[in-house]
Amino acid sequence: MKKMRIRGGKKLSGEVVIGGAKNSTVALIPASILSETPVTLDSVPRISDVNNLMDILSDMNVTTDLKGSVLKIDPTHIVSKPLPNGKIKSLRASYYFMGALLGRFGRAVVGLPGGDDIGPRPIDQHIKGFQALGARVTNEHGAMYIQAPDEGLHGARIFLDMVSVGATINVILAAVRAHGKTTIENAAKEPEIIDLATFLNNMGANIRGAGTDVIRIEGAEHLQAHNVHTIIPDRIEAGTYLSMAAAVGDGINVKNIISEHLDAFLAKLEEMGVQMDVKDDSIFVYPSGDLKMVQVKTAPYPGFATDLQQPITPLMLKGQGEGIIVDTIYPKRTRHIPELTRMGADITVQNDVIILHHSDQLQGAEVTAGEIRGGACLMIAGLMASGITTISQVENILRGYDRVVDKLHGLGADVEIIDE
Repeated sequence: MKKMRIRGGKKLSGEVVIGGAKNSTVALIPASILSETPVTLDSVPRISDVNNLMDILSDMNVTTDLKGSVLKIDPTHIVSKPLPNGKIKSLRASYYFMGALLGRFGRAVVGLPGGDDIGPRPIDQHIKGFQALGARVTNEHGAMYIQAPDEGLHGARIFLDMVSVGATINVILAAVRAHGKTTIENAAKEPEIIDLATFLNNMGANIRGAGTDVIRIEGAEHLQAHNVHTIIPDRIEAGTYLSMAAAVGDGINVKNIISEHLDAFLAKLEEMGVQMDVKDDSIFVYPSGDLKMVQVKTAPYPGFATDLQQPITPLMLKGQGEGIIVDTIYPKRTRHIPELTRMGADITVQNDVIILHHSDQLQGAEVTAGEIRGGACLMIAGLMASGITTISQVENILRGYDRVVDKLHGLGADVEIIDE
């Protein structure tokens, strides 16, 4: 079992380059099977989720080649086959193979996905979308069986009952090859959806309105990749390093950023008193002086991202006063709180509301990363704390953060991955 060992209490400085967006990558890789020609993705993050998706592609006779940050995918000899629970269980985003296989072959058998345990993430909106396109969906022995009618999928008007990134992406993947016009209303607006639409449009799809709450799709008969698609920078990784820079930095430049994707997060940092120099594609974070507590309430994009409520938590502990975090997306996303308490944080949860008080004198401890962003929170706390912090279940951090140990070393952190 791998663990991360951090010797904290030292200031970090230098620069860090943000990788491609994990939440784009895990949709783009399944989307690649819709192409009738080989696909090339650039700025692919080196994370374990990518390796798992490549393994799943291999099971379908799709060849992949990852060198540096460039991933080549050749789906020209793909075979349609069931994707049972084994590898699918390891990551939630594997459910994008439902929409991609349905769009490519008109049928899909996909095991129900795994991923982080941060509360229920029902796929009823995905199923509603597939059914509106004409597919029959059944759940048998923990796998979803999805079958288009003999004449193929047909366009439809689909209103999502709740804003869902996953459902928006899955419906897009199925609808790009459907006959006629599909309209998705109450669609998610995340930058990763725009990234996916750009990728598909460059292959010949006709998707309009990505980034708004109404997306219109005209079905295309053929999709063929011709150009290299460069994945957008990871706004969650960027926010994590910005929080780290404000908490333990002695001047850190965070590069390869689209600052507009972080507007809500940056507004909170400014409200706390963090001094930054925001450029077109980088943000320099100055050493922090006195900070004040804020109230954070997560919301669908362009609101404050649920994936950034944990990374900002250790920084908030440095603020004076009382802070509050309310996660409206995943209210039960609080497994990092008892771990922070173990490190000396004055932090509690009452009725799914996280309440924080000033407590920046953290002590190293043995803690557990229950999921990706909770692991990032503990990593920042470990860098702030005096003594040694050992984080178990570090695989969760490695799932979501590109070459994280190398990047921390580049900033001067004393951190290592150990095998026990």
